Amino acid sequence: MQFINGETIGILLFFIGAWGLVSRKNVLKTILSIGIMQTAVILFFLYEKDVTTSVAPIGDLSTQTNIADPLPQALMITEIVIGAGITAAALVMFIHLFHKYGSTNWSTLRMTFQKQPLKKTKKKR
Repeated sequence: MQFINGETIGILLFFIGAWGLVSRKNVLKTILSIGIMQTAVILFFLYEKDVTTSVAPIGDLSTQTNIADPLPQALMITEIVIGAGITAAALVMFIHLFHKYGSTNWSTLRMTFQKQPLKKTKKKR
Protein backbone atom coordinates (compact mmCIF):
# COMPACT_ATOMS: atom_id res chain seq x y z
CA MET A 1 0.00 0.00 0.00
CA GLN A 2 1.36 3.36 -1.00
CA PHE A 3 1.32 6.02 1.73
CA ILE A 4 1.61 9.12 -0.46
CA ASN A 5 -1.55 9.16 -2.56
CA GLY A 6 -4.47 11.46 -3.25
CA GLU A 7 -6.35 10.35 -0.16
CA THR A 8 -3.61 11.13 2.36
CA ILE A 9 -2.66 14.38 0.62
CA GLY A 10 -6.33 15.43 0.64
CA ILE A 11 -6.65 14.69 4.36
CA LEU A 12 -3.37 16.51 5.09
CA LEU A 13 -4.45 19.56 3.06
CA PHE A 14 -7.81 19.62 4.82
CA PHE A 15 -6.18 19.75 8.25
CA ILE A 16 -3.68 22.39 7.09
CA GLY A 17 -6.66 24.50 5.97
CA ALA A 18 -8.48 23.85 9.26
CA TRP A 19 -5.38 24.89 11.21
CA GLY A 20 -5.14 28.09 9.15
CA LEU A 21 -8.83 28.76 9.73
CA VAL A 22 -8.53 28.42 13.51
CA SER A 23 -5.11 29.93 14.17
CA ARG A 24 -4.87 32.92 11.84
CA LYS A 25 -6.22 36.33 12.79
CA ASN A 26 -6.02 37.80 9.28
CA VAL A 27 -9.27 37.79 7.28
CA LEU A 28 -7.51 37.15 3.97
CA LYS A 29 -5.60 34.16 5.35
CA THR A 30 -8.88 32.78 6.68
CA ILE A 31 -10.43 33.02 3.21
CA LEU A 32 -7.37 31.27 1.72
CA SER A 33 -7.64 28.53 4.36
CA ILE A 34 -11.24 27.88 3.35
CA GLY A 35 -10.07 27.59 -0.27
CA ILE A 36 -7.40 25.06 0.75
CA MET A 37 -10.04 23.01 2.56
CA GLN A 38 -12.31 23.04 -0.51
CA THR A 39 -9.44 21.87 -2.72
CA ALA A 40 -8.64 19.08 -0.26
CA VAL A 41 -12.23 17.81 -0.36
CA ILE A 42 -12.21 17.80 -4.17
CA LEU A 43 -8.90 15.90 -4.27
CA PHE A 44 -10.11 13.36 -1.71
CA PHE A 45 -13.38 12.55 -3.49
CA LEU A 46 -11.83 12.37 -6.95
CA TYR A 47 -9.10 10.03 -5.75
CA GLU A 48 -11.59 7.76 -3.97
CA LYS A 49 -13.49 7.06 -7.18
CA ASP A 50 -10.43 6.78 -9.44
CA VAL A 51 -10.21 3.34 -11.03
CA THR A 52 -7.47 3.03 -13.63
CA THR A 53 -9.07 0.09 -15.48
CA SER A 54 -12.52 1.66 -15.86
CA VAL A 55 -13.98 2.79 -19.18
CA ALA A 56 -15.76 6.10 -19.81
CA PRO A 57 -19.57 5.71 -19.93
CA ILE A 58 -19.85 6.76 -23.58
CA GLY A 59 -21.03 4.69 -26.53
CA ASP A 60 -21.86 0.96 -26.56
CA LEU A 61 -21.27 -0.38 -23.06
CA SER A 62 -22.80 -3.84 -23.48
CA THR A 63 -19.40 -5.57 -23.61
CA GLN A 64 -17.70 -3.51 -20.90
CA THR A 65 -17.59 -4.78 -17.34
CA ASN A 66 -15.89 -1.92 -15.47
CA ILE A 67 -17.64 1.37 -16.25
CA ALA A 68 -16.56 4.61 -14.58
CA ASP A 69 -19.11 6.36 -12.41
CA PRO A 70 -19.62 9.94 -13.70
CA LEU A 71 -21.40 11.14 -10.55
CA PRO A 72 -18.26 12.05 -8.49
CA GLN A 73 -16.88 14.15 -11.34
CA ALA A 74 -20.22 15.91 -11.78
CA LEU A 75 -20.46 16.66 -8.05
CA MET A 76 -16.88 17.92 -7.87
CA ILE A 77 -17.25 20.25 -10.87
CA THR A 78 -20.35 21.63 -9.14
CA GLU A 79 -18.33 22.07 -5.94
CA ILE A 80 -15.59 23.88 -7.87
CA VAL A 81 -18.11 26.39 -9.24
CA ILE A 82 -19.78 26.88 -5.84
CA GLY A 83 -16.37 27.22 -4.16
CA ALA A 84 -15.32 29.88 -6.66
CA GLY A 85 -18.54 31.80 -5.98
CA ILE A 86 -18.09 31.58 -2.21
CA THR A 87 -14.47 32.72 -2.46
CA ALA A 88 -15.44 35.64 -4.71
CA ALA A 89 -18.21 36.73 -2.33
CA ALA A 90 -15.87 36.45 0.67
CA LEU A 91 -13.21 38.54 -1.08
CA VAL A 92 -15.75 41.22 -1.97
CA MET A 93 -16.88 41.39 1.65
CA PHE A 94 -13.23 41.49 2.76
CA ILE A 95 -12.46 44.44 0.45
CA HIS A 96 -15.54 46.28 1.74
CA LEU A 97 -14.54 45.68 5.38
CA PHE A 98 -10.97 46.79 4.71
CA HIS A 99 -12.06 50.02 3.01
CA LYS A 100 -14.61 50.79 5.70
CA TYR A 101 -12.62 49.90 8.83
CA GLY A 102 -9.00 49.83 7.61
CA SER A 103 -8.04 46.52 9.20
CA THR A 104 -7.58 42.89 8.19
CA ASN A 105 -7.39 41.56 11.76
CA TRP A 106 -10.41 39.71 13.19
CA SER A 107 -9.76 40.99 16.72
CA THR A 108 -9.58 44.63 15.62
CA LEU A 109 -12.76 44.27 13.58
CA ARG A 110 -14.56 42.62 16.51
CA MET A 111 -13.55 45.47 18.82
CA THR A 112 -14.73 47.99 16.22
CA PHE A 113 -18.11 46.28 15.92
CA GLN A 114 -18.57 46.16 19.70
CA LYS A 115 -17.88 49.89 20.08
CA GLN A 116 -20.42 50.96 17.47
CA PRO A 117 -24.06 51.08 18.56
CA LEU A 118 -26.65 49.51 16.32
CA LYS A 119 -28.40 51.99 14.06
CA LYS A 120 -32.15 52.05 14.32
CA THR A 121 -34.00 52.49 11.08
CA LYS A 122 -37.20 54.45 10.80
CA LYS A 123 -40.20 52.49 9.68
CA LYS A 124 -42.14 53.82 6.74
CA ARG A 125 -45.85 54.22 7.35
